[in-house]
Amino acid sequence: KSHTKQFPKSQSELFKGLKLTNRTTFVVYYITMAISEESIKNALSSIMEPDLKQDLIALNLVTDISFDAEHVKFTVSVQNPAMHAKKRMIEACEFAIQRSFGNNIIVECNVIPLPKEAKKTTLTNVKNIVAVASGKGGVGKSTVTANLAISLAKQGFTVGIVDADIYGPSMPTMFDCVHARPQTIEVEDKQYIKPIESHGIKILSIGFFSELNQAVVWRGPMASKALKQMFYDSYWGELDYLLLDLPPGTGDIQLTLVQNVPITGVVIVTTPQMVALADARKGVEMFRTKNINVPVLGIVENMAWFTPEELPDSKYYIFGRDGGKNLAASVELDLIGQIPLIQSVREAGDVGRPAALQENSINAQMFDELGRNVVEKVNWRNKNLEATKLVEVS
Repeated sequence: KSHTKQFPKSQSELFKGLKLTNRTTFVVYYITMAISEESIKNALSSIMEPDLKQDLIALNLVTDISFDAEHVKFTVSVQNPAMHAKKRMIEACEFAIQRSFGNNIIVECNVIPLPKEAKKTTLTNVKNIVAVASGKGGVGKSTVTANLAISLAKQGFTVGIVDADIYGPSMPTMFDCVHARPQTIEVEDKQYIKPIESHGIKILSIGFFSELNQAVVWRGPMASKALKQMFYDSYWGELDYLLLDLPPGTGDIQLTLVQNVPITGVVIVTTPQMVALADARKGVEMFRTKNINVPVLGIVENMAWFTPEELPDSKYYIFGRDGGKNLAASVELDLIGQIPLIQSVREAGDVGRPAALQENSINAQMFDELGRNVVEKVNWRNKNLEATKLVEVS
């Protein structure tokens, strides 16, 4: 009886139209469902956040709870703030509350986007995320990424690679795992994609999910969603470095990346000719813009010169001389690597054994120097600069 004031209708109206065999028992049960913060949370615990695959209460997504005898009000944070997703969440919350406290309860459910920093990811144990980018395609960015990963692993670091070049994935070929297919692994009662391992490097690529000759014909949102799955739905474990092999340009994938992943720093790869340098400069400026503000670690000049095998003391500057060096100086960055045009580097990538694996070779020495320079730059960046914040891009 102490709770009957919560009901705007009389008990006879509550039972109108119902066929009950034991009305007294039902009245006792119904009236003891008093509204409280605990009982509201209990009611909402049956609702799953569709993207994070756990209930709202377990994820601590319900806040600002208030109530009286006739109203329940609260806020729910969701990962997908789209209108249709918000509507479904509101309907689910209304149903859960009214099922517990009666159809006469007025439910005010405010649905807001989940803050970026609160998203549940498997990157917690990844110490450094380094993107390898270029303004122009064909400058050898993937070759640099693959060999940089090997050189870091040779220094004793645990390393992974996300092949973020959705339309032109190269890592399956460069690590001789074209026909590999990722399995799943269960962690804390959730299924994750398990990266492929090759030469001690953990790798995920869209190339693992399509046939070798199959084109990926996707619009930007589809490509961005696939990229996010490599972070949120994959289990990387503990890594010292996660390298991101980006597609050329400054488009959807780059924006998706800075919105969802706290990048430690970026390495820009270019070749010496003017066309490549102009695009590389745009890449530098994109990451330096106020809204993005991701540290650029340095410039790598690939295909810097060509030395014929029969003329080991000669250098032919096929694509121009010191283009990367001059670019680095003009944008106030360091040139952290100069890689000549060497046939064996290309051949090593084609057969899935990156040139940095060739112990005591000139090829390995060049990439090992690049690896040491990247580590030095990352250490300086972590010591002197604030952690990178996720970007809100409209």
